[in-house]
Amino acid sequence: MNRLKVFFWLCAGANRAILSNCPSESSKYVGIGATIFFTGIFASLAGGYALFTVFDSYWLAAGFGILWGLMIFNLDRFIVSSMRKNGQPQQEWLQVLPRLVLALVISIVIAKPLELKIFEKEVNSEIASMMQEDLALKELTVKERFTATRARLNAEIQSLKDEVVAKTASRNELRQIAREEADGTGGTQQRNAGPIYQIKKADADRVDAELQALIATNTPQISEKEQALTELNAREQAELAATEAGQLTGLASRIEALDRLTAKSSAINVANWFVMLLFLVVETAPIFVKLISQRGPYDYVLKTEEYGFEAFHYEDLAKVNATIKNRSSKLTREETEYVNSRLQLGLDRS
Repeated sequence: MNRLKVFFWLCAGANRAILSNCPSESSKYVGIGATIFFTGIFASLAGGYALFTVFDSYWLAAGFGILWGLMIFNLDRFIVSSMRKNGQPQQEWLQVLPRLVLALVISIVIAKPLELKIFEKEVNSEIASMMQEDLALKELTVKERFTATRARLNAEIQSLKDEVVAKTASRNELRQIAREEADGTGGTQQRNAGPIYQIKKADADRVDAELQALIATNTPQISEKEQALTELNAREQAELAATEAGQLTGLASRIEALDRLTAKSSAINVANWFVMLLFLVVETAPIFVKLISQRGPYDYVLKTEEYGFEAFHYEDLAKVNATIKNRSSKLTREETEYVNSRLQLGLDRS
């Protein structure tokens, strides 16, 4: 237990020697360190899963997950260890704001891959729907490329056939008129095959000859266009058969699927927000624990040590300045004033 306590102190970025002399602060920094440690574990899992969805490799996912977790762990440790309790709440809040923003960003980055894993079954189902939609869109695109040509060929074929049908109807009508003239049921109402009949029969024969010529001209064109239409349909079917749904298995596709799910289902949307809030709380917990806690013995001792080093720093500067001033006593007045002014400027900046 003592080793575990020391390990969590290190995770919290605390000074082990000071904490050993401040037993009342031990539990607080154990809790902060444990939170930072487990946040790093969650980050490793999230980063590994995110990379696995991209490269589909366990080794790459494991290696990247470990590196990602260590980086997040180090950032969290730095954020918490760099905070100082000085007894001025307003100044402490201003000091913690940049660290809080960074913690929020880290929590969102950690939470998103784990959300995808939590809703994996629903996400996979939505991805299947997205793949079907993608396939339908590709098929529609293929069909649209052939629609205009098919419509043109059908229109041309129908126009050629209509010409033959119209000419056939005209010939049949003229033949019917000539027949009625011959049997006396129409025309002059006289049953004979006289000159009028011959004229009407000649008209019918003329149109029939035109019909035969039209058939001889249009039939090859109709056959040619029907053959072109058959080939067009064959090409369309071949392209449709070759069309496959996109393999939407990447990280971006999964994020899009989750976004669609949250838009369609209020229950999933609420659950998604709760997962996000959970990681926000976990990630920001060490910051808030240190922020809202009262100044303890550890903070006072740490302040004393840091102030001691600061005082030693100014003391060393003063000694160096005194030594330089003694050496510059042999210089001219202008040179001495210049040295003293530069030394004063260095003190002010320090």
